[in-house]
Order: sequence, then C-alpha cells, then structure tokens
Amino acid sequence: MSDERYRERQQKMKDNVDARVAAAQQERGIIIVFTGNGKGKTTAAFGTATRAVGHGKKVAVIQFIKGQWPNGERQLLEPHGVEFQVMATGFTWETQNRQTDTEACLAVWQHARRMLADATIDMVILDELTYMVAYDYLPLDEVLSALQSRPVHQTVIITGRGCHRDILELADTVSELRPVKHAFEAGIKAQQGIDY
Repeated sequence: MSDERYRERQQKMKDNVDARVAAAQQERGIIIVFTGNGKGKTTAAFGTATRAVGHGKKVAVIQFIKGQWPNGERQLLEPHGVEFQVMATGFTWETQNRQTDTEACLAVWQHARRMLADATIDMVILDELTYMVAYDYLPLDEVLSALQSRPVHQTVIITGRGCHRDILELADTVSELRPVKHAFEAGIKAQQGIDY
C-alpha cells in the first residue's frame, strides 16, 4: 500500500471516529453487564472499579456469592475507601439451604439498595447478581426498579452468567465472555492472585 493510500485510509478512519465522538454528548451513569460462561466477568468489573478509584471516584461493591474468603480485589480497594458488602453464606451450592441463602441474599440486597440510592457513590458493582435473579432469591422487578431510580450520574456494573433479558435490555453496555479454554478443566487448581 502506498503512503498516500495509507494516509487517505487513516484520515477516513479518523473522520469517522471524530464524528462519533462529537455525536456522543450525553453525560450520565451507565449500566454495564459482564455476562457469559467465560472467565473474567468479575475481573473486568474490578478493573473498571480500579480505574474509577484512580480517578477519585467513589465506588461500592456488593458480592452475592463470593462468601467470606479473602480476595485480592477487596484487600486492594477497601483501604482506598471502597465499601464491600458480601453475602454471608457464600456459594449457594455449599449451603444447599434455599431459606438461608434467600435470607442472606435479601440482607446484602438491603446494602445494595442503599448504595443505589446514594448520590455520593459514583459506581456500584453488583457482583454475581445474575444468579440471585435466576434462582429467584431476588425479585426481578425490585432489581429493575432500583437500577432505574438510581442517581443519574451513577454507573452500575452487573456480573454473572445467564443475565436476565430484562436486565440486558436495560443495560447500556453488555459484554459476553465466551470460554475457549480454562486451566481448571485441565486439572489446574484456582490460584490466589489469578483466580481470586
């Protein structure tokens, strides 16, 4: 490709990008969903949270099925003012008690509702929320209502497999992670600092 042709192509690309940037003038918080069966949904959410904290934004986190085991994200972000509320029972397949899991979910959901109504919080992460809706621990209409009535500047990140179509429809940005290969399938155990 000649230099002149290359410059023309790059200029056309630049003009297209510049026009799209100029057209995007709304300023408001968004709803981001990281879903799919691939690894990295929570990692993507916390990467975004770290970026927000680095820019002086206030971030709060709800973790629905992570339990009380230590995680690197919390150890890094909590000292920087990020509030964490974690569902007490952890992984629902560990307790195998629907009543206990539902009560634990509803208890941590009260913190989520508070965060979603707090205009001082710039970003709320609802980690593994999709399972709570899918398992009917949380009423979908209550989740949608809280998301729709949050402060206009507040961004919400939702993670988990099998996100309900109504949440997907409400979301502004949806990324679906697809599994190609995973070390666990080859018998390699989860590793601190990589998987948690």
